[in-house]
Amino acid sequence: MKTAAELSWDQEQPFIETRVVGINDIDGLEHTNNAVYVNWCGDIAWSHSQALGLGLRQYQELDRAMAVREAHYDYVRATRLGDELLIGTWIESWERRMMMQRRFQILCATTGETVLRAHMLFVCIELSTGRPKRPPQAFIDGYGPAVRDPV
Repeated sequence: MKTAAELSWDQEQPFIETRVVGINDIDGLEHTNNAVYVNWCGDIAWSHSQALGLGLRQYQELDRAMAVREAHYDYVRATRLGDELLIGTWIESWERRMMMQRRFQILCATTGETVLRAHMLFVCIELSTGRPKRPPQAFIDGYGPAVRDPV
């Protein structure tokens, strides 16, 4: 079993969480269901946001949120029941301070192989209207330092 630091990440020092593929994650082909990977990416994006000090309470108080606009998933290898996975994410860019691109990589802890790469494009919205809006200073202060390749 390799540690997160020993694995070959696409970006240095991603925000990482560990998952073990459980029985409820498996589909009829005895692989991890594609929708499970989608949920894991959403979960870690939210965990990373909270770690940066921007959780649900802050979103509600500011009447702003980062909402998914596009998502792309590249399923590289299948995983199976009991596999330990390391899920990494990082913010790659924040274009015009309204659109944020977040990348994901899932690695098998045993083999070190990449099993999934994904990216999501987020847009800042006003919660009360659902319309795109400029982010508040709290978003700039919270997300800005985490951007790996500022635009």
